[in-house]
Amino acid sequence: MRPVRTVLLDLDGTLVDSASLITEHLAAAITEAGVPTRFTPQQLRGLVGPPFETALPELGLTPDQTLATIAAYRVSYDAVAATHTPLYPGVPELLGELAAAGLRLAVATSKPEHLAVRIVGGVGIGGHFTLVGGADHAIGRVGKNRVVASVLERLALDPSRDAVVMVGDRHHDVDGAGEHGVPTVGVGWGYAEPGELAGAVTVVDTLEALREVLTGDDVWSATVTAA
Repeated sequence: MRPVRTVLLDLDGTLVDSASLITEHLAAAITEAGVPTRFTPQQLRGLVGPPFETALPELGLTPDQTLATIAAYRVSYDAVAATHTPLYPGVPELLGELAAAGLRLAVATSKPEHLAVRIVGGVGIGGHFTLVGGADHAIGRVGKNRVVASVLERLALDPSRDAVVMVGDRHHDVDGAGEHGVPTVGVGWGYAEPGELAGAVTVVDTLEALREVLTGDDVWSATVTAA
């Protein structure tokens, strides 16, 4: 019998097209925090995916400004995220097809886990996932590498033994999963800059292409149990 194959899916830029909502609330939060700089839409879009705790200082925010921005953002964004985050067209059908093909699905996102659970439930795809895993600042689970580690642990998966693949749109997905020996399939419809997904085992540009890759055998040759 073929071993169970598990797919870890990123959320923002992979399953949901959340950039506009995130950047709208982030821009307002930066202003509310008293940051005098006004950032371009492209700069704000680049913040979609990685943890704000590390991304905001890279734009020049001080530690106090970063904390104040995140606090203001959480209040406004969290209130609407579950009801105003749009799915990419075709995602529910894709998830159903992957599950029907025998794949086990889980979410691995840098978003706070409690919010990720609300979002996938709000957009109607929560039933497809064995686990929705995300950040938990209270216990120091911040960053894609730690989220992936948590998901692997809770699903009792060992990438040296089990077939596991990550799917995501940013280099944080590639790098975070790669730290645990999990290869990444990159998706081209998200928020990556050109060349950012160079470390992925392959990059697909459509949901149909992603379905073909995940239900085929080639990508699983990058995992230890594929043979």
